[in-house]
Amino acid sequence: MTTATQQLKTANNIAWLVKLPSLARSFLIRFGYAATGILFPLIVLALWQLAFEKNWLPVQILPPPSLVWQTFWELIDSGDLTSNLWVSIQRIAWSVLIGGGVGLAIGFAIGLSKRAYAYLYPTFDVVSQFPVVGWIPLLMIFLGIDEALKVAAISLAVVVPVTVSTYKGIRNIPRALLEVGEVYQFTQLQRLRRVVLPAALPSIFSGIRQGVMQAWLSLVFVELLASSEGIGYLMVWGRQLMQMDIVFIGIIVIGLVGVVLDFVLRFIEARLQTWRRSAF
Repeated sequence: MTTATQQLKTANNIAWLVKLPSLARSFLIRFGYAATGILFPLIVLALWQLAFEKNWLPVQILPPPSLVWQTFWELIDSGDLTSNLWVSIQRIAWSVLIGGGVGLAIGFAIGLSKRAYAYLYPTFDVVSQFPVVGWIPLLMIFLGIDEALKVAAISLAVVVPVTVSTYKGIRNIPRALLEVGEVYQFTQLQRLRRVVLPAALPSIFSGIRQGVMQAWLSLVFVELLASSEGIGYLMVWGRQLMQMDIVFIGIIVIGLVGVVLDFVLRFIEARLQTWRRSAF
């Protein structure tokens, strides 16, 4: 038994040594991708610092990175950055909830019912061609310029991608899956929960991801136009004061929040894919 155990350990050690070069190669490849992703921002930062030192642009237009970094912590300490960012996140949450809910309802309706498709889709197709900015004058008449205007405008940006992706996801369900529900004599609710939703889930969530990203882009645009709070307003405030360091901070924060949102949505999508496999 002892000899057999030793032979097994030796075999495991040899197998590990054989795998070691491939593991090292995989690590180096991943490290190389990460380093490449960091390289470009470092180059931009170095050029930014060089432009400041060579005085290629006035300080009022291109402040040094050190000043932007200092202003960032000053805005954190004063609460201006965190409070305005929190307002923007709340607007995103309400807009995705409202716009996503409406988009899912319309998408399921026109995807599951030919009659609903005949009645709703032509109108939706025309309405979806309008950009968010085109709705703002009309929304101002009915909703004023308060919070309702911002949430409604951003919600409209969410409705279109969610509706289209939900409709396409349902329409592209293989006929064989639908026949499984017929064989097992599923009720409409069972058919929706056990067949339609799992099969269309990747497309639906893709639409939700697009909707969230569109909401974030539209949020900044709406806040730049008419707002007294939010990250877009903070950028307008910095421009009015000719403090470009505040504007640069707004740009950086918008980009970072967008990356975080995309990461969170990817994580949720992976969890939902696990549920989808177990549902089938």
